[in-house]
Amino acid sequence: MGYRREMELKCALLGSLFYTLIALLNCGAFSFGVTQAQSATLNVDASSKSARVMPDTLFGIFFEEINHAGAGGLWAELVNNRGFEAGGKNTPSIIDPWVQIGDSSKIIMSTDRTSTFKRNEVALKMEVLCDKNDKSNSCPSQGVGVYNPGFWGMNIELGKVYNVVLYIMSVDSVDLSVSLTSSDGSLNLAQHTIKAHAHQFSSWTKVEFKLKAKVTNSNSRLQITTSKRGTIWLDQVSVMPSDTFKGHGFRKDLAAMLADIKPRFLRFPGGSYSQGGRLMNAFRWKSTVGPWEQRSGHFNDVWNYWTDDGLGFFEFLQLAEDLGALPVWVIHNGISLNDQINPSSLPSFVEDILDGIEFARGDAHSTWGSVRAQMGHPKPFKLRFISIGNQECWNGDYKANYLKFYTAIKSAYPDIKVVTNCDGSIGRLDHPADLYDIHVYTSASDMFSKAQLFDKTSRNGPKAFVSEYAVTGKDAGKGTLVAALAEAGFLMGLERNSDIVEMASCAPLFVNDNDHGFDPDAIVFNSNMQFGTPSYWIQHFFKYSSSAIYHPSAIQASNYPSLLASALTWENTDSKKKYLQLKILNYGSKVVPLNMSISGLETKISSNGGIKTVLTSSKLSDENSFQEPKKVIPVATKLSKAGANMSDMIAPYSLTSFDLLIDGQNLRSTI
Repeated sequence: MGYRREMELKCALLGSLFYTLIALLNCGAFSFGVTQAQSATLNVDASSKSARVMPDTLFGIFFEEINHAGAGGLWAELVNNRGFEAGGKNTPSIIDPWVQIGDSSKIIMSTDRTSTFKRNEVALKMEVLCDKNDKSNSCPSQGVGVYNPGFWGMNIELGKVYNVVLYIMSVDSVDLSVSLTSSDGSLNLAQHTIKAHAHQFSSWTKVEFKLKAKVTNSNSRLQITTSKRGTIWLDQVSVMPSDTFKGHGFRKDLAAMLADIKPRFLRFPGGSYSQGGRLMNAFRWKSTVGPWEQRSGHFNDVWNYWTDDGLGFFEFLQLAEDLGALPVWVIHNGISLNDQINPSSLPSFVEDILDGIEFARGDAHSTWGSVRAQMGHPKPFKLRFISIGNQECWNGDYKANYLKFYTAIKSAYPDIKVVTNCDGSIGRLDHPADLYDIHVYTSASDMFSKAQLFDKTSRNGPKAFVSEYAVTGKDAGKGTLVAALAEAGFLMGLERNSDIVEMASCAPLFVNDNDHGFDPDAIVFNSNMQFGTPSYWIQHFFKYSSSAIYHPSAIQASNYPSLLASALTWENTDSKKKYLQLKILNYGSKVVPLNMSISGLETKISSNGGIKTVLTSSKLSDENSFQEPKKVIPVATKLSKAGANMSDMIAPYSLTSFDLLIDGQNLRSTI
């Protein structure tokens, strides 16, 4: 993840009076001004001779464990710090966010290292001093124990089923109540009782059951209580919704939003998150595979929170497959943000990455492929891209490290495309690579100007991978219209230069509304709701660009210097129907009368078919929110007449697409 935040966009003329005038103009109050305005002309050459196929991986997504995007977000685990490891290995340690129920005269709570799991040794010890049958020290009516609020409240829904797992050890007989309750414990949503004789839990025992909610509450908690004297140990406590995206543990509403933009690749597990602030806290793939109970978890020291690594290497590969996307693995190359390995240790890091590739791609009987198979995926994943590190080209040891990884990967897997951190757009690289990585974080005005970023880039050598881009600064807010439109202009420039640009993805992807570590983001969520920012909705205009046919276009618009256009033909892989899409970005304050002319057509456009889709709003600073999640979203209307020659009015500060059904086929919306 980059750190550059630049000056805000200064639009002095865009005050409230301007927007009043624009609103009146759109309503027809100033129609005389429109008829007198000079028209702009868009000419599109749709002939096969001038057409160019765009890369099949042009637009995808980048996931980083930032803003509690995974832990408490996309990964559907409801328990926060489920293994009690977040306090560190030294015991007794803090158990946040777990909270004791009952005072110290009733229960003593601590952590020790008695866990049955070698990689996560810490367990919770509860010494219950009260008893329901002891009049001198009876337990409170609700019992004593511990509760977990999850990630700013658990979303529990009426009729939904939740899978509960916990490990228990006790020297005494057990009488535990495991329940989902409201945040203050007063309302019981679902409950299960565990009763057993002492010998049944004399060693660590896994307990599994289901809870069906009888009430909906978006700010719930998990309670584990008892009214019986004794000593009980707990470890690896999990609550997962039984209904997840494709049954693989991802929160359905958030994963569905990703699926809706049809990403062609998934870059993971992050930028800075993959590096770690320190080597000891970097993402280590081997610690994130195998049974979830045995994963050690680690402190995300870049974004300052604990992750239990339930969302690990295997899950990222599975998510990519579930989305129909190709995985792009950002590997650790021995350099973290604040320290790095001794060069003598580099061979072990290289071998570790080769093991990871074998885990993803190896035969089910290979050493690491068998681990994958045991996790339920005997068939190899389609791992074809490896990005060596993140933003480290400035480091004096990066290139030497890079070459060791590059040589080893290419020797074992020559088909894998390797990505370097060094920018190849400004000069010839001095080392081999299939792609070079570029991050673009800047103001809205500068982002719009970067529509020409690759116009003069050499067409020889590696292709570009714009793996992170976003408008930042005050004009970006938490996701504004102007930021999204500037990004749309940048993406249209990438379409035009897709002969040299092979891949692009925005950043960051997710933000939990309770942890805005980095703004803006594409998708905002809390425990039970979510919405897309304007930048997310912009992605919908580009979701069919990968593998599409790009057509050259030219705008004659001397009075409208902030007008951009793009034209492409794409085919629905299911229905085999084809569409001609014209995208027009008006990044200016004037309504534009636009004449569109399409030449070189080899098939007809359905005259009575077509859809016009517009993304705009009354103010450049407009944002979506939980209160107004659809304030800035694409609005689609049917065209009354479509053809090779059309005219329309393009609203100020808007992105418009005309999706034209060709060859007389049935019309359907593309958004």
